[in-house]
Amino acid sequence: MAKREEWGSRVGFILAAIGSAIGLGNIWRFPYTVAENGGGAFLIPYFIALITAGIPLLILEFGLGHKMRTSAPGVFGRLNAKWQKLGWWQTMIAFAIAVYYMAIIAWTLRYVFFSFNLSWGEDTKSFFYSFLHLSDSPFDLGGLHLDLLVPLLAIWAVNFIVLALGVKKGIEKANKVFMPILFISIVIITIRGLTLPGAFDGLNYFFKPDFSKILDGRVWVAAYGQIFYSLSICFGIMLAYSSYLPKKSDIVNNAFITAFGNCSFSLLSGIAVFSILGNMAFNNGQAVADVADGGVGLAFVVFPAAINGLPNFNHIFGVLFFVSLFFAGVSSSISIIETTISAVSDKFNIKRIKSLAIICGFGFIISTIFATGAGLYVLDIADHFLNNYGVAVAGLIETILVGWFFNLKSIREYVNPISDFAVGNWWQVSIKVITPLLLGIMTVFKIIEDIQKPYEGYSFASLMTYGVGVIIMTVVVGLIISSFKGSSSFESSLKKRSEK
Repeated sequence: MAKREEWGSRVGFILAAIGSAIGLGNIWRFPYTVAENGGGAFLIPYFIALITAGIPLLILEFGLGHKMRTSAPGVFGRLNAKWQKLGWWQTMIAFAIAVYYMAIIAWTLRYVFFSFNLSWGEDTKSFFYSFLHLSDSPFDLGGLHLDLLVPLLAIWAVNFIVLALGVKKGIEKANKVFMPILFISIVIITIRGLTLPGAFDGLNYFFKPDFSKILDGRVWVAAYGQIFYSLSICFGIMLAYSSYLPKKSDIVNNAFITAFGNCSFSLLSGIAVFSILGNMAFNNGQAVADVADGGVGLAFVVFPAAINGLPNFNHIFGVLFFVSLFFAGVSSSISIIETTISAVSDKFNIKRIKSLAIICGFGFIISTIFATGAGLYVLDIADHFLNNYGVAVAGLIETILVGWFFNLKSIREYVNPISDFAVGNWWQVSIKVITPLLLGIMTVFKIIEDIQKPYEGYSFASLMTYGVGVIIMTVVVGLIISSFKGSSSFESSLKKRSEK
């Protein structure tokens, strides 16, 4: 087997890890989640979740990836040969997420160009639906649309080019460009937003603490959910990225830097978003709550409308906002695809470029469904199920297996000597008890919620097809691939148990 690639520098790895963690959700999901769950008071359970779940899981995955020096299937397979299946399920979840994530990035790319002359007009919602050629239902595909297909192909091509250059020359160098541009863009938007009339009404809505919400269990579930979904943990990414670290690498400190870098960006994005939404509410004579929205609607409907109302430089701030979304998306998509490339290359010992071509080829073909009139529906349903059930359940299984059926203390004993500061027993308690308990509660809450009220009012057939069906497919494909015999070096490595 060829010598494994390594990051060129610690800064390069940290920027790539933060780039993976920082995604579209940091800009459109986090601010709305904070505002809806107690404002400033939400930050208390949020940071408790960071310390008791987010950072411990990052340390676990950084430590396992660095020690085993292989992708998710190889990591779990070396802990126990039967656990390779979990690694392949996580890898297939990552691939499924990448397929629809590319579509959103393609939309942001188009909106960068729309920003130059504010093409979306006054009725931003109608423009967005028209741009997507939105059909009447999830099963009404309405054919392929070239204006959606071309940017989708372009985004896959961008990912292919970056990943073809490898870890050091491709991923690392790309993130050394993407991350500074992303941070500078958000800082500029934030500064401008804070100078607008009504900005502090928006920030008041964002930060005003409602401490009564802390007693609401749903707020704590939301806090742990936000931390869990925003750090790229439990679907193979951080295992793959850390496997490229040099042997003498600070695991614990890298995990803290990555986690706090991600959370700091989320807070900065929240300030940027709500200062401008505050101005929008001010201009329209509305309450901030009436203009706030989460998810795709915030990015492609609400924010363009807010940009329309800026007193000057509308075009510039439109470009900056969608450029920010674009780079946040690409930095994450690169990491998601790398997870799959690493797993395929490790198991079958094939050249990186070959596995990349296969994965991107299949990925693009599948993603063409998002260039149809039903694309937004399919994306919305798949995203809901993959994040709330796929990633969450895979993470739950990971923490139970590693926490209770493996010598977890051995990972702590491995990372402490090579780190600037050591982690104590709190880390093991977090992995064994706190994280699986909260993941289990989150999953049960979501199941009850979806049973009581079907997600977004979609039909049972569409939820089963694009939601449950996608989850089942990730499981089935993962099991099929894990059943194949890999290269001799991969198979022999699984027999060499790292710990008894």
